[in-house]
Amino acid sequence: MDRSGKTCSLTFKTRIYTCILGLVLFFLPILPVNAQERSPLILLTSFPDALYQPFKTAFEKNNPDIELFVLNKKTSAAISYIQDRQNHQVDLFWASAPDAFEVLKQSNDLEKLKTPGVARNARNARIGGYPLNDPDGYYLGFAVSGYGIMWNTAYLKRHDLPEPESWNDLRKGIYENHLGLSAPSRSGTTHLIVEIILQSKGWDEGWRTLLEIGGNLATVTARSYGVRNGVEEGRFGAGLVIDFFGLMSKASGHPVKFVYPEQTVMLPANIAMVKGAKNPGEAARFIAFVMSDEGQKFLFQPAISRLPVRPEIYEFAPSGFPNPFKGVSRRDTLLFDSRLSRLRYHLVNALFDQLVTYRLRELKDAWSLIHRAGKKLSRSNLPGMKKSLDKALDKARDLVFKIPVDERLSRNARVNAMFTRHKPGFAVAAGQLEFEAKWRKGALARYARAAQIAESVLMRLEAGADGQGIK
Repeated sequence: MDRSGKTCSLTFKTRIYTCILGLVLFFLPILPVNAQERSPLILLTSFPDALYQPFKTAFEKNNPDIELFVLNKKTSAAISYIQDRQNHQVDLFWASAPDAFEVLKQSNDLEKLKTPGVARNARNARIGGYPLNDPDGYYLGFAVSGYGIMWNTAYLKRHDLPEPESWNDLRKGIYENHLGLSAPSRSGTTHLIVEIILQSKGWDEGWRTLLEIGGNLATVTARSYGVRNGVEEGRFGAGLVIDFFGLMSKASGHPVKFVYPEQTVMLPANIAMVKGAKNPGEAARFIAFVMSDEGQKFLFQPAISRLPVRPEIYEFAPSGFPNPFKGVSRRDTLLFDSRLSRLRYHLVNALFDQLVTYRLRELKDAWSLIHRAGKKLSRSNLPGMKKSLDKALDKARDLVFKIPVDERLSRNARVNAMFTRHKPGFAVAAGQLEFEAKWRKGALARYARAAQIAESVLMRLEAGADGQGIK
């Protein structure tokens, strides 16, 4: 009896121990201690999660010893985050705008690359005459980006508006309150679009284009994603965007189209290692993965819709997918000067904010009256007054078009050195504040005067000067 009882007791205990051991072995792979053994990699990017999440998942699957942490910030904020060394030190910076990388390279915040990706993607490779990689080896192109116009087809049809084909089309009064744009001080993508217009049209004509487009804006969004979302949802009809916004929206079933205007460029989207990265080996492995066949093919996914930087990968592209190395999306007419864009980066952003972003209501009011007066004047039957009224409206337009900074000053290194991004808790130089106050005061006065002139023209037309009627 005793022996039998002991045997049963031992058997019971053995079973309990076996069960406990099995539970320990079952849960061991997900215990926190295992997670701590993985090497961290910190990636700072302006890209949406639809782009970086597939890369994160696949990279961690291929590299189970690395855990990728992603910080998402708009490009301008990301530049400040790296330069100010805020909080954690990041290892990688991943974004579209090449001039943003030039800013960080100039401030000595990037590490020279020594990865297989550099060798695979030859440093002398170019797109439209522009180098795909930094010639000095501090950042690497992983995709190609084009910039243009996206619109909602149902919205334009509903409002009886034509499909735009160029930047100049967006200047027309028919698009009043139908356009969306983000501020270049908040979006690296928008800064590039602004610089493309300034460089392709010249400083003066470029600003005239931007100011007239500004008069047609329904809103200035906080981030470039807001432009894409606004067009998708039909809150406004068209927006100035990077190409993958239009491509991914169309692939997702939204009623949208995208066009590359003739005056645009194809530029590389880039990746770089941050100076003093704590995990350089892991960072190099991520760069190599992004440049691999698998990483490049990921760009074709509908939710990403980016243009790979390696020409041979287009063999695997979906039908109808644009190829920047040939076909209609290729643009060789404008060689973008990223060094110039970097030099005047903050000056251009500050000027745009003072003339458009923060003066949007006044700018729109002036253009609305000018467009209304111009349309009414074109239909008038007042030959004796038409010449003087035309001249008055030209004066109103010239007031709006007056730029308080000439191109020579925009290229002055000493003046540009005064400017920086406005950041909460950080003071900007007194010289910048003085310039901005002068620009703000001048813009308000000019827009108000232009509106008064246009309103006066309207009143004279509506009164039927000299007793003559209006058609």
